[in-house]
Amino acid sequence: MKTLNIGIASLAEMRARTLAVARGELQLGADEPKLWFTSMESLARVLSDKNRLLLDLIIEQQPKSLTELESLSGRAKSNLSRTLKTMARFGLVELLKGEGGTLRPHVSYEEIKFNLPMAHPKAA
Repeated sequence: MKTLNIGIASLAEMRARTLAVARGELQLGADEPKLWFTSMESLARVLSDKNRLLLDLIIEQQPKSLTELESLSGRAKSNLSRTLKTMARFGLVELLKGEGGTLRPHVSYEEIKFNLPMAHPKAA
């Protein structure tokens, strides 16, 4: 099963983590988050109930185009396109070239796990 690990951290925490990895001070494990959000609010906007239903629909129905997904979901194509582009930017959806140059939405993950610390590290 392919799992996407998601973490929540401030920009400063993400920057410090990236620099620690670059300096060789931190080695990332296989279960480390691959996708980061700066807040639960930003995560909730991208993975709202409505958007998670859309991901489920893409996984289950495997639409061949955005037009087919529009029909299956009942969402307006402009809204659907904007939502999918946002999700693609975060790596939650891939927009693959389909037949005749159409875009075909694809979800490659079967599960999402969250890494959410209960307390933020104290500044030194």
